[in-house]
Amino acid sequence: MDTQEVIRKQVTDNPVVLYMKGTPDAPMCGFSAAAVQILEACGADNVATVNVLADNDIRQGIKEFSQWPTIPQLYVNGEFIGGADIMREMYQSGELHKLFQK
Repeated sequence: MDTQEVIRKQVTDNPVVLYMKGTPDAPMCGFSAAAVQILEACGADNVATVNVLADNDIRQGIKEFSQWPTIPQLYVNGEFIGGADIMREMYQSGELHKLFQK
């Protein structure tokens, strides 16, 4: 499987995927830390995370996949939502909460 196929499988097999630098317990940048905090504040469950620092092919490939230049990147139900700034804006407006309501 090539990198794009791996990413496509990750975003379709998991309801919520966060591509980030580091892990939720040890984020390696402030934007990734903020993204994790926002998801926790929204009550998002079963978030699959991908540490892009562990795989340079994924790190570059996710930028091509989404046509978005920065990390973190959030996907919900296979749809690209955005990076940390968009997540913050959606959180503040209440829009992000709606994606995780049961």
